[in-house]
Amino acid sequence: MSGTIALTYDDGPDPEWTPRVLDALERRGAKATFFIDARRALVQRDLVRSVAAAGHEVAFHCFEHIRHSERTAAELASEVDLGLGLLDLVGVTPRAWRAPWGIETDATRSVAAAHGLRLWGWNVDSHDWRGDTAERMLAALEAQGGLRDGDVILMHDGLGPGARRQGCEETVVLTELLLEEAERVGLTTASVSASQGVLA
Repeated sequence: MSGTIALTYDDGPDPEWTPRVLDALERRGAKATFFIDARRALVQRDLVRSVAAAGHEVAFHCFEHIRHSERTAAELASEVDLGLGLLDLVGVTPRAWRAPWGIETDATRSVAAAHGLRLWGWNVDSHDWRGDTAERMLAALEAQGGLRDGDVILMHDGLGPGARRQGCEETVVLTELLLEEAERVGLTTASVSASQGVLA
């Protein structure tokens, strides 16, 4: 098999877990996309810069982790202006955006177009927020047919709303297991934006 997969991480940057994810990626020479919380990014500026310096994509996730279905168009536009403004202060100009909870509305799509952002969902959900072991998460993926060319895999390097775990240790381990499996079956990794011609 040959092809490309995208490992993606939401809700960071986190001062404890994001560096450990970065280390796991570096050991395999892998690239990923980090959909970040703009407020956390402002506090963790050096960490965001480290993500970018390592060749990973820094993308926009949110300023507030609220479903877009609960936002008016004006509220959403204002939030995105604020979030992107904060990221600009950190030195980041995102090209990709993932809405909180993956919920997109007409307003989401309109705001994305206005800012030149491509919206990204996922087709493989690790459900790491539940606190399952890495082995169990990998087994669930394998039960669905394993890794495939074009997969966009959702994970979290920070603890967001609804998380039922105390930390992201199993996500770090899952990252390593996924990279081992990708190498075994001949798949490479790329950021979502670098993969636009490959990933659906």
